[in-house]
Amino acid sequence: MMKITVINGTEKKGVTYRLKEIFLEEFKGKAEITEFYLPRDCPAFCAGCTACFLKDQNLCKDALYVQKIEKALLEADLLVFTSPAYVFHTTGAMKAMLDHFGYRWMPHRPAKEMFGKRAVIITQCLGAGGSSTSKDIKDSLSWWGVSYIRKCTFKLMGDINWDKLTDKKRSEMTGKLTSLARKMASVDYTRPAHTNLITKAKFYAVRMLQTGLGKDDPEYTDYKYWKSMGWIDKVRPWKA
Repeated sequence: MMKITVINGTEKKGVTYRLKEIFLEEFKGKAEITEFYLPRDCPAFCAGCTACFLKDQNLCKDALYVQKIEKALLEADLLVFTSPAYVFHTTGAMKAMLDHFGYRWMPHRPAKEMFGKRAVIITQCLGAGGSSTSKDIKDSLSWWGVSYIRKCTFKLMGDINWDKLTDKKRSEMTGKLTSLARKMASVDYTRPAHTNLITKAKFYAVRMLQTGLGKDDPEYTDYKYWKSMGWIDKVRPWKA
């Protein structure tokens, strides 16, 4: 059975929650769905101690929360991120969680599993800010190595209460999400997603950087990781 990991940018069960539920309806009974609600499941801010960068991510003061989320992300076939727009950006709770995964950005120690992942980002806003909200999340996903990212953004243009939205608006959003869900449900998840040229270009640029850093300091944490993965040599985290 396929696995889906959902990261909810808020605990509030408002419009964003309803949109996410509509999307997931297509997968009920067909997939194992694991959900995290922020800030409940990752309540602390990154302190900038750099332990994850310089030593080991398990030394993070919040590793108990972060590593549980990472395990679910790495095991999932499909990643779903949801967030309402808060002043044109993702929620503070989502940003706080993403900050904890700085060590998984490509210039550091990206997980090879991420290069074959597929992801969906669902955002909504009252009038504007949905696109910048999804970009906040996409920036991290793409630098983790994810190439296949689908964004679904909605402008409510009226009310932030689901029950007060017009039937036409609810029907429009439901139709768009159902269509995307059916498309994602039809994917063969036994095959990794294609890694695009932009992701590969980032990888090769960082590979050059790591090669240079390794010459100066063979014990540098990130270089040792890249070397152990075979990426400094001929191994790549995607299938040819």
